[in-house]
Amino acid sequence: MGQPAPHSSVLLILAAFSRYGEALDWAKQKAVDSWGPVALESPRFDFAETHYYDATMGPELKKVFFAFQRPFDPAELVEIKLSTNQWEEEYAALHKHAEPRPLNLDPGYIALGKLVLASTKDFAHRIYLSRGIYAEVTLQYKHNRWRHHEYTFADYRRDDYQRFFSECRERLKSRRMNVE
Repeated sequence: MGQPAPHSSVLLILAAFSRYGEALDWAKQKAVDSWGPVALESPRFDFAETHYYDATMGPELKKVFFAFQRPFDPAELVEIKLSTNQWEEEYAALHKHAEPRPLNLDPGYIALGKLVLASTKDFAHRIYLSRGIYAEVTLQYKHNRWRHHEYTFADYRRDDYQRFFSECRERLKSRRMNVE
């Protein structure tokens, strides 16, 4: 019989996307105020793999990832997702953009073997956590590379995203080696 044990710390990430650079800057500041300094920040990638968000967010979206310095307990993911949902509503109310959802925030984490994202939507591949929040393993790290699943969002299959996730993974690996 296995014995329950605490999970090793992981690297908290936040995906932010919008057509407004000021929205991405605002999201970064909210996250830093809540979770501390950013350890790694990706470029602002063009987000063009789908038109799913055009009606609520507009065209020509940019996506950026932030990875945070402090060790993170994956059990905090529910609270973090609930917070980022509130931040989306707060930003929409503060700014008079034409789109009803000018900012989209998707928190998750990187462990050595996977990238996990939080969601409010239930699907067959998602596990219920609590308080209306689900999690999915979006990417798996195996044989020195990221591997997607059939349900993985198209943009997360991109090489440029995965290079950034590999940087994050290396940071986590280095942090763990320095602690042991």
